[in-house]
Amino acid sequence: MISLVSAPKKETRPGMERLFWICLAGAIGTGARYLIAVWAAQRFGSAFPYGTLLVNLIGCFVIAAVMHLALTLGWSATLRTTITIGFIGGLTTYSSFNYETMRLIEEGALMTAAANLALTLLGGLMAGWLGVVMARGLLGR
Repeated sequence: MISLVSAPKKETRPGMERLFWICLAGAIGTGARYLIAVWAAQRFGSAFPYGTLLVNLIGCFVIAAVMHLALTLGWSATLRTTITIGFIGGLTTYSSFNYETMRLIEEGALMTAAANLALTLLGGLMAGWLGVVMARGLLGR
């Protein structure tokens, strides 16, 4: 299994420049998460955590596509970690998903909690698969 942070042998220690890019991308991902959550609440209401579901599905898709592209095309560890750890790390919200699902269970909304769980897990797997399919399609392999 390839780690998000594994580096080629010549890069023995990540530098401050890589840290800077990861932090910058994390800020952008966090801003995107906020904007998606606001949009989803306005568009679909707040009875279901649509914003969290959307960012988790988008994150699953993007991380799968980026990792396939990065490893196939030999992207640098800095570019790969900037996108995956920085942007996607700022965007995705598994901890929010966990908390919101627990709250739904505590409030007795078991069917809504089950729907959130199933849609996030199955949708995430599907989005990840589609991300790899898209990346392979772009590369023709």
